[in-house]
Amino acid sequence: MSVIKRLPKQLFFLLIVKPVVYLLLGLNIYNKQRLPSHGPAILAANHNSHLDTLVLMALYPLGELHRVRPVAAADYFLRNRFTSWLSLNLIGIIPLDRQGQVDKDQVFEQCQQALADGQILLLFPEGSRGDPEQLQPLRKGVYHLARSHAGTQVVPIAMHGLGRALPKGGSMIVPFNADVVIGEALLPGDDSNAFMQDLQTSLEGLLAQCITKRDARWEDE
Repeated sequence: MSVIKRLPKQLFFLLIVKPVVYLLLGLNIYNKQRLPSHGPAILAANHNSHLDTLVLMALYPLGELHRVRPVAAADYFLRNRFTSWLSLNLIGIIPLDRQGQVDKDQVFEQCQQALADGQILLLFPEGSRGDPEQLQPLRKGVYHLARSHAGTQVVPIAMHGLGRALPKGGSMIVPFNADVVIGEALLPGDDSNAFMQDLQTSLEGLLAQCITKRDARWEDE
């Protein structure tokens, strides 16, 4: 992608996304140095809010944003012409059709091509947003995708607080504090169950480090 073609995306994140993420939200970021600067890599994060994708992309320098490709729900991000144009051109999503109208093999092929091109996929192994701040069962798609391209590392990322800042069904951002904790990269082996357990354990451990999670427990007592 040429520098000129990257410019609209960089301006969108510079003027809109990053100010919202870093000024409106009280964002605590841990182990940012663990973020891969190039692929093939997969960011595997828990999912509680539509802010998740933009927050994770905002962690990257403007010059590296073109390498980050979120795999995102088509029924939300392509729901009208404006969001379709924004999602495809400024965010750069690979649309995932959860309604079963598009062959999943096509999405898988796009993801494989992105990895082959040295890009970084952003995936939510839970599949969809669950209850606010609750980790849902993980799906094995992330394992099979990582195994499809040699050398692909999977970086676990835990987020907490964004489910309150923009909860499911909400349309207005509330300035709550939120945490993003980046874990150590995992490499998929021959045993899918062992890998998924490692990923689950890593995400649970990262969530336990979140300040907002501890604060929420304190408030409940």
